[in-house]
Amino acid sequence: MAVPKRKTSPSKRNMRRSHHALTVEAFQECQNCGELKRPHHVCNSCGYYNGREVITVAG
Repeated sequence: MAVPKRKTSPSKRNMRRSHHALTVEAFQECQNCGELKRPHHVCNSCGYYNGREVITVAG
């Protein structure tokens, strides 16, 4: 059975985990209503995408 020869130092361990961080989700302002929305997604508040109404939102 394989056993490590030396203890992995905290520095080496943390360098290995440097790519495990969560990324911040991107948001942009809706051109129609001004609410924040995800890029390339339909706006949840007004139902517009790319300048035209895609879905009708009740309210």
